[in-house]
Amino acid sequence: MIDAVIFDCDGVLVDSEILAHEVEIAALAEFGLDYDRAEFRERFMGMSNKAFFAALDGDAQARLGRSIIDELVPRVMERYRAVLRDRLAEVPGARSCIETVAHPKAVASSSTIEGLDFKLRKTGLLEHFAPHVYSAEHVTHSKPAPDLFLHAAAALAMKPARCLVIEDSVNGVKAGLAAGMTVWGFAGGGHMDGQAGRGLLTAGAVRLVNSWQEMRELLAEL
Repeated sequence: MIDAVIFDCDGVLVDSEILAHEVEIAALAEFGLDYDRAEFRERFMGMSNKAFFAALDGDAQARLGRSIIDELVPRVMERYRAVLRDRLAEVPGARSCIETVAHPKAVASSSTIEGLDFKLRKTGLLEHFAPHVYSAEHVTHSKPAPDLFLHAAAALAMKPARCLVIEDSVNGVKAGLAAGMTVWGFAGGGHMDGQAGRGLLTAGAVRLVNSWQEMRELLAEL
C-alpha cells in the first residue's frame, strides 16, 4: 500500500533537464570535452551539482590533463540561470495532475534549495508541496544514495516502504530503491526518449509512465 508520493523535480515536474543538457554539453565542448547525449544523461542526471562538477573535473583531468572546474562552473551556471529565466516551463500536465493528488507528497531533488524554490515558483507548483520541498543540500549524501528520499519520508512521517517515488534518472531510481521505496520511472520530460525510458526499467523502476495524463490515472488508483 502507498501512503505518500515523493517526486523528483527536474525533468519530472519542470522541463529543465533538456535545458541543462543543452547548456552543459555545449560548455564542455568548448573545453574539448565531447559527450554522447544518451551516455551523458544516464551517467550524470540526478546528481547534485557538487557531485556532477566533481565528476566532470575528473574527466577533464583524465582526458585533458588539467582541471577546468574554476572556469566551467561559473560559465555553466550563468548560462543555465539565463535559460531558466527565459524558457523554463512545467512538464506538460504536471500542475493539473499534482492538484488532484490526495496523498501526502513531497519534492526530493538534487537541485539546490535556491534553484528548487525558483523553479517551483516559476511554474506555479511550490504551493502544492510547501513545506515539503527537499534538496540535496538537506542531506550529506545525494542520489544515488538513499538519504534524500529517507529525509523526505521522515519529514512526512511515513514509512519508506509505503512511499512511491517518481523519478526520471537512473541515479534517482537507484536512490529510491536503496531507500526501500517503490519507484516509477517517468518519461514525459522533453529530454527523454525510448532508450532513456528503458534505462529506468533496467535500473529497477517497476513501471514506466510516459505522460502526466497517464500518471494522473495511475495515481488515482492508489
